Amino acid sequence: MPGLTAVIAAAGVGSRFFPIGKTIPKCMLPVWNRPLLSYTIADCIAAGAERIAVVTAPGECTRQVRHFLTPDPEMERYFAARGWQHKYEPIARPLAADITVIEQPRGTGHYGTALPPLCAAEWIRDDDFLLASGDDLLLRLDQGSDLADLVNARRGAHTTGAIAVAVQPSDHPLRYGVIQHRPHAGEHPLMDSVRAWNPGDREHGTAHINISRTLLPATALPYFAAVQPADDGELRATDAITAFAHDHDLLVHPVLGAFYDCGSPAGLHAANTVISGAA
Repeated sequence: MPGLTAVIAAAGVGSRFFPIGKTIPKCMLPVWNRPLLSYTIADCIAAGAERIAVVTAPGECTRQVRHFLTPDPEMERYFAARGWQHKYEPIARPLAADITVIEQPRGTGHYGTALPPLCAAEWIRDDDFLLASGDDLLLRLDQGSDLADLVNARRGAHTTGAIAVAVQPSDHPLRYGVIQHRPHAGEHPLMDSVRAWNPGDREHGTAHINISRTLLPATALPYFAAVQPADDGELRATDAITAFAHDHDLLVHPVLGAFYDCGSPAGLHAANTVISGAA
């Protein structure tokens, strides 16, 4: 049986956060007292990922991620001597996992969300992998894990893979992509494609929205390698996932948590507001 790994895509340049994005990568921006990345790592660990790869942009982004994920015994002793173990715990917890940092090259003429799993392809080997964006937050205030739920739902449905979706009102344009279901799928909803929002979606009241969290087997990697650039030149993971869903059963799994696009200042502010209110 294949094991379970996770690939966290964290190589974006953070243009919506410039000028601060020049110095601090999006995945290291704070949500309350923790970097955004630590929430995603914790969710992957809760889902049972045995190994985690964080795919970063070269330079300062990689340096900051490596620094956060590197043990610091001197700092840990300093905190322990003052009875502050609870403050150090959010750092110690992700360090208990088997985490690898992989640099995504720049200057190749290619960019986009399809690249991180390709950068990690040799590392994934023959394992199943969770593909998650490091730019956003899926927040559960009940201590649950939507990635763990995704893994269990795929296991229960006996499908080849699964895609997590947020249920959101469809009365206004949705920028993350609407999941189109395969017709006549039977007991379990299966994905047909990811498409852009259109005015006709208003009639449905709600829509299943792509939130960049997918569980796939290693056999999906050739679909990422085959992706062609979109009109804007981007290599999109959703194109690979759609092609894979045409050939395999991909379960559509609505999440319980609230989704925040922390790749934007407004989304990051909203996530901090919610967590500060619950703290």
